[in-house]
Amino acid sequence: MPPKLKIAVDVSPLSNGSSVRGVGYYTKNLVAALKKEVKNNPDFKNINICLITQKQSLQDFDLIHYPYFDPFYPTLPSNNHQPTIITIHDLIPRQFKSHFPVGLKGELMWLKQRYIARRSDFIITVSNYSKKIISDLLKYPADRIYVTYPAADLSYKPIKDKKILIAVKNKYHLPDKFILYVGDVNWNKNVPGLVNACLRLNYPLVIVGSSAVSKVPDHPWTKDILWLQSQKSPLITITGFVPDADLPVIFNFATIYCQPSFAEGFGIPLLQAMQSGTPVVYSQETSLPEIMDCNGEIFDPYRSGSLATALSKLWLNTKLRDNYRTLGLKRSTAFDWQSTAIQTLTLYQQTLRYGR
Repeated sequence: MPPKLKIAVDVSPLSNGSSVRGVGYYTKNLVAALKKEVKNNPDFKNINICLITQKQSLQDFDLIHYPYFDPFYPTLPSNNHQPTIITIHDLIPRQFKSHFPVGLKGELMWLKQRYIARRSDFIITVSNYSKKIISDLLKYPADRIYVTYPAADLSYKPIKDKKILIAVKNKYHLPDKFILYVGDVNWNKNVPGLVNACLRLNYPLVIVGSSAVSKVPDHPWTKDILWLQSQKSPLITITGFVPDADLPVIFNFATIYCQPSFAEGFGIPLLQAMQSGTPVVYSQETSLPEIMDCNGEIFDPYRSGSLATALSKLWLNTKLRDNYRTLGLKRSTAFDWQSTAIQTLTLYQQTLRYGR
């Protein structure tokens, strides 16, 4: 029997404080799905998944997978000679540079990171929209960029246990009826647009995420956080960080989940909402229509009043919310970590068998 292929997956995001949300969420769930598939699927019996961090030597591995990419931080080694795959979720800070100034050092690091990324054998990304942007900004061949959708984990589902529901509602002082937003507070998230729409409509808004309560310097990247923290309306509830066990319950309680973004590479909260049976209002921009596929209420974040109109339409129409709840539950089944793992493992094999 030939020796197993040793595939190194860099799990540095799981040890640097980002293991709960964002790229850490992706890495944690991808690794679990890869290990499960290698164990149970005979098509991948020749693969051994090895978890590494940036401090470890790479010489003993047949292929290295970096499941993250930061344009302005040295996440990629410049002296790696093994076949390499990189996951790039998006390049929003480069795509919208005027909203994400980085200075001379940031620009130089971007040039270095871009150079190393262009030497990789393949790139994985999370949407067809991101694929186009990555190809354009990196000048990287589109036929070497593979789209593998991520997924929400199975804890996101309709919850019927009233004791669990009431306990979480009381813990976070949730209103009986509210709009929910989960995520960071950067320019591309358009959180001020959502806040202003809810204030205009007199709808309670619950914002979940540690960035909304973080202490941050006065900087162009943080201006929306500072603006949000200055709002003192009783309609706005900011929970800060919410543990994994509580977040699916909050999704279940929400009347509507809203993704108001100007730009997203994917949008995991959309899947979390749909799996939970929560109707969705979402922006028409970038990758979001690709993910939602018309299974929610869409709006234009650049047109005044469009978001408020969409929220009001869904808020006031129980039948429409029930319809989107049903459609969302069905749409969410198109995304699962097993499929993500199979596509990723197949790319590993292809890379080692045929190269680029």
